Amino acid sequence: MDSEDANIISLPSRSESSDDLLSPLEQDVIDEYERLAKNMNKASWKTVHYWSSSQLMSLQFALVLKDMAEKPMTEVLDGLRQLERKTGLVFTLLKASVYSIVLQQEIYSGDHKIDQNNDQSKQQQ
Repeated sequence: MDSEDANIISLPSRSESSDDLLSPLEQDVIDEYERLAKNMNKASWKTVHYWSSSQLMSLQFALVLKDMAEKPMTEVLDGLRQLERKTGLVFTLLKASVYSIVLQQEIYSGDHKIDQNNDQSKQQQ
């Protein structure tokens, strides 16, 4: 058993002030729960490395929603307005990119048709 396992299993020492308020058994139970909570937190953060990116994005989204719920409504509305502007900009850039691709395809297909017409006229001569 390594030193980490020994720390997990052994009971921590109680403080002097907690002895006045709780019985030794109650303090031991509370200490065990504290240690269990710490170990669960360590284990949960270690498993984050094994999550997929979509799960991490869901977790981040949940944290953002939690933060928004704790803020005043005016801050939430300001944040949503900024998000709307950014989303509009991204949508505009996407439309421009699609339009550019469509134009390039039309130009390419137009050049291709011209080349075919030139080839046909050369063959006829």
